[in-house]
Amino acid sequence: MTRYGMSIPFGGTALAEHREIYRELVDLGYTDVWSSEADGADGFTPLALAAAWAPELRLGIAIIPAFTRGPALMAQSVASLADAAPGNFVMGLGSSSNVIVERWNGIDFDEPYKRTRDIVRFLKASLGGEKVTETYDTFEVQGFRLGIKPAQQPPILVAGLRPGMLAMAGREADGAILNWLSADDVTTVVPIVQEAAAKAGKPKPEIVARLFVCPSTDSDTVRAQARRLIAAYLNVPVYAAFHEWLGRGGQLEGMWSNWEAGDRKAALAAIPDEVVDALVIHGSPDECREHIGRFTENGIDTPALAIMPFAGVDPRAAIRDLAPA
Repeated sequence: MTRYGMSIPFGGTALAEHREIYRELVDLGYTDVWSSEADGADGFTPLALAAAWAPELRLGIAIIPAFTRGPALMAQSVASLADAAPGNFVMGLGSSSNVIVERWNGIDFDEPYKRTRDIVRFLKASLGGEKVTETYDTFEVQGFRLGIKPAQQPPILVAGLRPGMLAMAGREADGAILNWLSADDVTTVVPIVQEAAAKAGKPKPEIVARLFVCPSTDSDTVRAQARRLIAAYLNVPVYAAFHEWLGRGGQLEGMWSNWEAGDRKAALAAIPDEVVDALVIHGSPDECREHIGRFTENGIDTPALAIMPFAGVDPRAAIRDLAPA
C-alpha cells in the first residue's frame, strides 16, 4: 500500500475543531496523520481525537522525546493509544534536542543515543506484557507491569540523523523517522537503516519522513520565509552535525558563522537557494507532488507532509491541492 500522510494538528485551529479536517483527509485519500511534540499540542491527544473521529487513518507520532516522560508513563501513553486504535498506531521516539530537553524541560540531555535505545527496549518488554525489573544504562525500573495490554503491539520507529542512531533504528526498532533532508540525501540515509535491520534478522524497516511543503509559485517569498525556519533548526547542534555529515557543511558555513557571531540577518542571507529548494518543497501543486515522488522513489515508505503557510498559503486549501487523489 502506498502511504501518504499529513502532519497534525493545524496551527491556529483548536483541537476541538479538527473533526472536519480529519474527515476531509480521509475523503481526499490521505492514509496517515502524524503528530509531533515540541511547543504545541502534546503528541498523543491529537491522535486520540483522530482515532475517534477518523478511524480509517493510521496514527503516527514523529516524535515523542525519549527524555521528557518517565519510562512507566511513556509505556502507559503508548499502550493507551494502541488500545484505542488496535493495529493502527505507530509510535515514534527520538532523542529530540538540547533545546527541547534542557532549555524547555529542565532535563539533562545526557547520552541521547543510550536513552533512546533504552526506552525502545523498555517499551518492547512492557508492551509485551512482561513485568520489568531492569537496570538500563540511563534509568532503572523495578517491578513495573502495564495494567493494559494492547491487542497488537504498535511498531516503534526511531528518529535518526547520523549513522549510530540510524543503525539502532534498524537493529532495535521497526524502522526510522527522518527529518530535514533532501530527496538525494535519502539514498545516503536509508541503506544504513535497512542494512542494520537485515544484519539483525528483522523484516524490512519502515522509513517515514516529515517533508516541509508549501504549494506556492511565489518562490522569492517562500524562500525568504523558509530561510527563517531552516536557520531555527539547522543551528541546533544535532541538526548542524547531521548536515555536516551529509556533506552540506560548505553550503551552510556562512549561516553558521554569522549566526554564531550574532548577525541573524547575514546568517539568513547566507543560506543558498539550492539548500532552501532541497529542504523545503515548493512550487505548483504538481511540482510539489513530483518533488515528493522523488523522496518515495529513493526509499521513503511514508511521506508525512507538513504544510508551511508561507506566502499566504492557506493550509486547508493546501491539503486539497496536494491530495494524493
